[in-house]
Amino acid sequence: MPPSKHALLSLLQSHIGEAKGISVRDIAYHMRTSERQVRLAVTELRMDGIAVCGHPTTGYYIAETPEELERTCTFLRSRALQSLTLEANLRRVPLPDLIGQLHLRT
Repeated sequence: MPPSKHALLSLLQSHIGEAKGISVRDIAYHMRTSERQVRLAVTELRMDGIAVCGHPTTGYYIAETPEELERTCTFLRSRALQSLTLEANLRRVPLPDLIGQLHLRT
């Protein structure tokens, strides 16, 4: 059963700041669910504007400082750009052209 975003937020309230990060594996164990379901709940919280930070080396946590939030945003942007670069290569178009196409109305 997937965890609710509210249950995850409740658990993360005791993990504020990078030093108190908790691994996705530990969250899944505590919530009796899969790592995939935890990641989906994290996405829901982020879509709601909750500053859930995380990195494979730190685990998930609620941002304590603006710098922690910035590091997570930089990490997420890097992952997104990597995915877009792969798409551009598959489509055999320059990345700027692909990004420009993303702005076109359909």
